[in-house]
This record gives sequence, structure tokens and C-alpha cells, in this order.
Amino acid sequence: MKQVTIISEDRPGLLSDISYILGKSGITIQNLNVDVVGTKALISLAVKDAQKAKTALEASGYSTAELNALLVKVSQKFGGISGITKRLSEAKININGFNELSSNEEMTVLSLHVDKPRKATKMLTDFSLLLSSSY
Repeated sequence: MKQVTIISEDRPGLLSDISYILGKSGITIQNLNVDVVGTKALISLAVKDAQKAKTALEASGYSTAELNALLVKVSQKFGGISGITKRLSEAKININGFNELSSNEEMTVLSLHVDKPRKATKMLTDFSLLLSSSY
């Protein structure tokens, strides 16, 4: 199983649309996780063929997170982005890039690219890790 994450404006019927697109492409969803932060829905899907799912979804206008990213939801109580960067720096894990996917006054969702993804996944266990794909 591989993970695909969709980032979209939250709206009624969103899951129905995504399920229809994947079903029409012959892709079975094996696991599903939905989280809403602010106005954004972050939907993590486990599928057998992640690239095929990503291609079908993007052809229908959906944005997907890169397949080799750590997707992390962090509370402002943990220091937000600075809490993540400090912890990774102390563990000698380099951040090669990150994107803030969504945020509100309580939570921030980040897509992280690091040089030691397995170690980073272990280091961030007390944060709400939504996805550690392809690692």
C-alpha cells in the first residue's frame, strides 16, 4: 500500500467526488483518513498504485501532496513550526524543504522534506503524524 494525500477546500460531496474518480479509474481505496484544518481538507488515502491515483486525481483538478513527504499536523501548543524545526535540528535532521498546507489559530499542517525521513518520523511521534509515505 502507498499513500496519496489530497489537499482541497472542504465542501460537501468532496469524498464522494474523490471516490468516484478513483473508482472510475479502477483504484480501490484501502484506507482513508480525513482531517480538516481551517478551510482545507487533508485526505490521506492508502491505495495499491499511488502514482495512478495521483494522476487520476490531478487530471480532475485535485492537488496532491508529494509522495515522498512527511505530512505533520502540529498544535500551536507544541510551538508550531519552530517546535518541529527545533526538534529536528537537535536530532541532526536537515529540512530540505517544507510547505505549510493549512493552518488556523490552533493547528498547522506541514509537508516536510528531510534528509533522514525514518529518523524524523520517529522523532515526531508526539506530533500528530498524518502521513509518512514512501519511506
